[in-house]
Amino acid sequence: MAETPQSSSSDPRLPRVTIRFCTQCKWMLRAAYYAQELLSTFSLSLGEVALQPATGGVFTVEITTTSAAAAAPSQTQAETTATATTTTVVLWDRKADGGFPETKELKRRVRDVVQPGRDLGHVDRDYHHHGRDAGKQQQQQQHGDGGAGEGVSAAAAAAAAAAAGGSSDGGDGDGDHHRGREEVKGEGGNEGGGGGRRARREGTAGAGCGIDGKENRCEDCK
Repeated sequence: MAETPQSSSSDPRLPRVTIRFCTQCKWMLRAAYYAQELLSTFSLSLGEVALQPATGGVFTVEITTTSAAAAAPSQTQAETTATATTTTVVLWDRKADGGFPETKELKRRVRDVVQPGRDLGHVDRDYHHHGRDAGKQQQQQQHGDGGAGEGVSAAAAAAAAAAAGGSSDGGDGDGDHHRGREEVKGEGGNEGGGGGRRARREGTAGAGCGIDGKENRCEDCK
C-alpha cells in the first residue's frame, strides 16, 4: 500500500496564513474566528492557516507565498534549474491599521494575494457599493461647502447694501428734522415779533392819550 508523502514541520504548505494574537488580551477566539472564515472561503486555495500566540497586544495577519525563479543553466547541464523563493506580506496589523479588520476586508486582502482574479460575490459588491457611496458623500460635501460660501457672500452683499441704504435714509431724516426745527422757530419768531409790536403800539397809544380801548382812542392814537 502506497503511502502519501507528508510534509514536514520545517516545510509548511503554502500559501500560509499566520494569525498572531496576544494571549494576555484574550484574543484567541477572535483569531480562531478569522481562521475559520478564511478556510470557509478559500478552502484548498490556502495551504495552511496557523494561530501563533504572542504577547504585548499584538494582532497581525500575515501570508507567506512561494514563487519559482528560474536560475541560469549550469555549464555541465543543459537543463535549467528552478529555485523556490518565499515572500511574507503583512495583511493586517492592529497597531498600524487601527483596530481589528472586518471579515470582508480581510478576505479581500487574502484574495488579492492568492487569487487576484477571483470574484468574491457579495463581498466585492458591498465593497464597490460602499466606495460609490463614499464618493457621492464627498461630492455632496464639496457642493455643500461651495453653496454655503456663495450664500455667505450673497448675505454679506445684502447686509452691506442695507447698511448703505439705512445711512442715506438717516441723513435725509436728519435734514428734514433740522428744516422742521428752523420752520417752527421762524414761525414762532414771526408771531412773537408781531405780538410784541402790537403790544408796544397799544402801550404807546394808551400812554399818549390816557384813553384805554380802541373805540375811545383819539385820532392821533388810531
